[in-house]
Amino acid sequence: MEKPGVHNGESGKPAEGDVYHVPVLLQEALDGLQIRPDGIYVDCTFGGGGHAKAILSKLGPQGRLYAFDQDADAKKNLPADERLVFISHNFRHLQRFLRLQQVGAVNGILADLGVSSHQFDEAERGFSTRFNAELDMRMDRRQPLTAYELISTLGEQDLQRIFSEYGEVTNAKTLARTIVHIRQNAPLRTIDGFKNALREVVKGNPNKYFAQVFQALRIAVNDEMGALKELLQQIPPLLKPGGRVAIITFHSLEDRLVKNFFKRGSWDEPEQHPFISTEKVSELKVITKKPILPSAEELKRNPRSRSAKLRVAEKN
Repeated sequence: MEKPGVHNGESGKPAEGDVYHVPVLLQEALDGLQIRPDGIYVDCTFGGGGHAKAILSKLGPQGRLYAFDQDADAKKNLPADERLVFISHNFRHLQRFLRLQQVGAVNGILADLGVSSHQFDEAERGFSTRFNAELDMRMDRRQPLTAYELISTLGEQDLQRIFSEYGEVTNAKTLARTIVHIRQNAPLRTIDGFKNALREVVKGNPNKYFAQVFQALRIAVNDEMGALKELLQQIPPLLKPGGRVAIITFHSLEDRLVKNFFKRGSWDEPEQHPFISTEKVSELKVITKKPILPSAEELKRNPRSRSAKLRVAEKN
C-alpha cells in the first residue's frame, strides 16, 4: 500500500503557476478514453476544469460533456462552451442527473478522485494541517456533517475504524480513546486545538501522522468510499458498448475498489470455496492490466501527482 496522507497533495508543493488544481495523468487519461469527436462524455470531478477542457478540445460541434462537482467553488472555473453542461452534485448521483438531461448512455466517463489543490490551499476549508481553521473538511458545504461534528459524536470503536481503515494510523485505538476522553472537557473545534490536544499520542513524524489522521477524517466526512462504490455500480449501465471509463485514484483503498470492480464487476474479494464458484462476470474489459503511473517528468512538474494511479476499462 502506498503511504496515506497525500490525497492529491497534503505534502509537497504545488506545481508552479497552480491556481486551482493541476490535472493529473492528463494525456494518459485522454488516450485511455479514446475520445470520439461526436461522443457524449462525463467528467465526474470537474474541479479546476483541466481534464474537462482537454476533453472539449477533442470534441467536435456535436460532442457533449457533462461535468459534475459537488464543490460550489468549481463553478468559477467553467469555460464559456455550450457543449459543456455543469451539474453541481456529487458523482454518486450520476445516473439520476444524466437522466434529467435526457442522457441514457455515454461514450466515456472520467473520474479524478484526488482532492483539488485549491481545497488544501484554502485555509478556511479545514482540509490542511498547515493552517488553523475550524475542522470542516466538507467538499459539499451544503451537507451538515463536518469533521468537528464527527469527532464530537462518534463512539470510540467507530473512530478507531475510521483512523485504521482510511488513514492506516498505527495507534488508531489509542487515538480514538484519547479523543473520546478529551472531548468531554475541551471542544476539538479547530485544527490547532485538535493537534495540540493530541500531541502526546503522536507516533513518528507529526506532519505525516496528522496527514494520515486528516485523510481518514476527510474520507469519512465526505463518505468517499460509499460515493465511489455507488459510482462504480452505475458505470456499466451508463456506458455504450465500446465506451470507456478512466478512473484516477490516490490511495490503495480506492485503487483496490476500482481494480476489483473493473475485473469482476464487484469490489468484494471473492470467497474461496473449493466446490462453488461465486465470482461475478464483469461487463467491463480491463484495458490497463497494471495501473498507469505519472511519468518522471510529471512527478518533477507536479509532486502532488506521486500517489496517482490510472485504470481504464471498456464496456463489452
